[in-house]
Amino acid sequence: MDQRVASHRHTPACMAACSTCNLREICLPMGLTLPELQEIDQRLVTCRHKVVRGEKLFQTGDRFESVFAVWTGFFKTCVASKDGREQVTGFQMAGELLGLDGIGTRRHEVDAVALEDTQICVIPYAELEAMALEINSLQQQFHRIMSREIVRNHGVMLLLGSMHAEERLAAFLLNLTHRLQARGFSSSSLVLRMSREEIGSYLGLKLETVSRTFSKFQADGLLFVRHRQIQITDPVGLQQLIDGNSEDD
Repeated sequence: MDQRVASHRHTPACMAACSTCNLREICLPMGLTLPELQEIDQRLVTCRHKVVRGEKLFQTGDRFESVFAVWTGFFKTCVASKDGREQVTGFQMAGELLGLDGIGTRRHEVDAVALEDTQICVIPYAELEAMALEINSLQQQFHRIMSREIVRNHGVMLLLGSMHAEERLAAFLLNLTHRLQARGFSSSSLVLRMSREEIGSYLGLKLETVSRTFSKFQADGLLFVRHRQIQITDPVGLQQLIDGNSEDD
């Protein structure tokens, strides 16, 4: 067994309980009854593990044995090209799952790196499969999560294939604020946990283009930028950038 994965299963930072978690309505247990939540507490999600900033939760080639629910903090997933360049494939926040990439081949296909000090809940996949056969609502919710991942991947393909730099960054910022708002955070004010270089890698843009586009958005009154702090002052204007692109197609 991969030592990184083994450590998550056998050296928990603290015990975890889905039935009392404030993220249960946006995470894997969404829609489950109290008895079903209590059964998950006993059999499925039993420990929480800390991952410090810059540490890899898992990396490409690691044996797949568990999926992980982000409890606090931010992760990025990425792959390395043959010449060593990093391609960011996604950003994950509280209430979202990591590790789904390993289900098909039983080996992880990406690296998952903590962008800040984080905590994750460990979900052994064999037990998840067994419980999903017993609890229909758990199986349905897991399928919904996987479907959302497919839809999100299609959205990224749309970003890279048909949008210009301004539309890509506007769509990224609005998606980020919508996801944060669903978790009880502000819909207009956020702190970017990822660097502009990482944003550029995800959006298929050069660092200079990302910085220039942020400056243009600020000059146009769409947002206010102070280092990694972003205040969106005109979300309608950002949305119009995207809508305008769609109307031109």
